[in-house]
Amino acid sequence: MARSSGNKNLSKDVQEAIVRGRINGMTNKQLAQQFQVTVQAVGQYLCLETSCCCPHPGRPVSTTRNMDRNIVRSSREDPRRNSTDVFKAVNSPYEPALSRRTVRRRLNAHGLFGRRPVKKPFISKKNQKASVAWAKAHLNWRRKEWAKHVWSDESKFNLFGSNGTKWSQKHGGGNCMVWGCFSETAMGPLRRVNGIMDRYQYEDILENTMRPWALRNIGRAFVFQQDNDPKHTSLHVRSRFQRRRVDVLDWPSQSPDLNPIKHLWEELERQLAGVRASNADEKFAQLESYPIVRRSFASGLDATQMPGGHRRERRCY
Repeated sequence: MARSSGNKNLSKDVQEAIVRGRINGMTNKQLAQQFQVTVQAVGQYLCLETSCCCPHPGRPVSTTRNMDRNIVRSSREDPRRNSTDVFKAVNSPYEPALSRRTVRRRLNAHGLFGRRPVKKPFISKKNQKASVAWAKAHLNWRRKEWAKHVWSDESKFNLFGSNGTKWSQKHGGGNCMVWGCFSETAMGPLRRVNGIMDRYQYEDILENTMRPWALRNIGRAFVFQQDNDPKHTSLHVRSRFQRRRVDVLDWPSQSPDLNPIKHLWEELERQLAGVRASNADEKFAQLESYPIVRRSFASGLDATQMPGGHRRERRCY
């Protein structure tokens, strides 16, 4: 008797008998011999039909194919969404409620895993070339050339936590913004920035804090450094520099790694890492209470830590 070579030639009774036999533990070869069909025909039929007939061990899947597609689509629409955001986006009152763990499993099954995004500021090619050209132009400068420069910048000090964590605190806010400057010989005074600094507050800092300190410590020949923030380069500020005959160092845009005052802010942050503050006023008082540490660190900066130093390797981008 000839054997049937395809699953399409199997009758309805034979198909049902093959499924029952497979459930009872018979192998494909035994079923093929019993019903006089090929092993391939039994295997093809079972692959198409038994997924909904045979009992599966373990807990049944709580999501449908449409729900899985929605989970994956929601994650791929915005790669910065975490599992909690996807969970909120796909949950619907008309479908079974999902758990965050189920959402993570479905994402992992489709090759999507949680990753911490790298913070890398966008710097245009033009500004990259300008920063490199500026560094090469000052590459051979030593302590003598940098001695008359005043370096300045603003910095934010959190009361606790880090910039990557969202914190909230009453009575004073969650951080303290300060402006500071330093030269080769000494650390300048700190000024607290109230709210968002505008050109009026910045002009007050220049006139009543920076300029008197620079004249006392360096003399009239000092060179002032600032970044290209709009309030720093406004027409009013530039006019004030011209009237006061203050030389301003030409500074490339988007160059966070060139200013050596970044080392100073990091040192202050390390010194106050284990010190808690209940509000911004207390945090500013703590910053002002470290004059010996700040002055000793500022005087310890040598030419290799200046923007043109040969061994300056740390970069922020």
